[in-house]
Amino acid sequence: MYFCNNRNQMTKAIIIGATSGIGRGLALLLSMDDYVVGATGRRISLLEELKTEHPSILIKQMDVTDCENAIQQLKQLIAEIGGLDLLVLSSGAGFINIDLDFEKEKVATETNVSGWTCIVDYVYKYFEKQKSGHLVAISSIAGLRGSRFAPAYGASKAYQINYLEGLRQKAGKSKSPIYVTDIRPGFVDTAMAQGEGIFWVAPVEKAARQIFKAIKRKRKVVYVTNRWRVVAFIFRIIPRWLYERY
Repeated sequence: MYFCNNRNQMTKAIIIGATSGIGRGLALLLSMDDYVVGATGRRISLLEELKTEHPSILIKQMDVTDCENAIQQLKQLIAEIGGLDLLVLSSGAGFINIDLDFEKEKVATETNVSGWTCIVDYVYKYFEKQKSGHLVAISSIAGLRGSRFAPAYGASKAYQINYLEGLRQKAGKSKSPIYVTDIRPGFVDTAMAQGEGIFWVAPVEKAARQIFKAIKRKRKVVYVTNRWRVVAFIFRIIPRWLYERY
């Protein structure tokens, strides 16, 4: 299925948020592995640059916070690539926001909660109707505990983690092969990696390769890079009273 030269039988994939970082890296890896790839993002100039470098990738400008227009653009891109088997939702927003600037919190929640849910709901229902499909979403290890440095970002990622778990439960009750993968990165060398004292910062290429392997294996929950499993374990066992003193 993955390596067939017949376009009609090739896996059709769309990356939401492919202008830079992990999304762009995944678009390139999927394209090189004979997927039919559609790529979206807000910055049309970066999408056009991606298209120039890799002409086989089809592009569509999209802002997930404009739900109605985003769905229309998604429908058009699905038609252009000939269907949808895999959707990777990589768009997101977050800020270091100790002063609780509401405008920053608003951008984070509108992107990571409202816009994110708009896309996820549409795609999951599409896969239900099709009776197959694979939904992959990039959440974050930041969703495991609250953070005084970026309250809205952490909370929005916790929302995503729980929502994806609910969808996996829903898919488990279905007789159709519908898969839901939650990718939880630590620090990756992108614009989202902000603040002092960050560590274990992975190159985009390394993170994208690990996510690509997880997609192929239809993993349920993946930490990127793998060593962030250790941090996730520590986060789970730290008592609340101790964590809140940090």
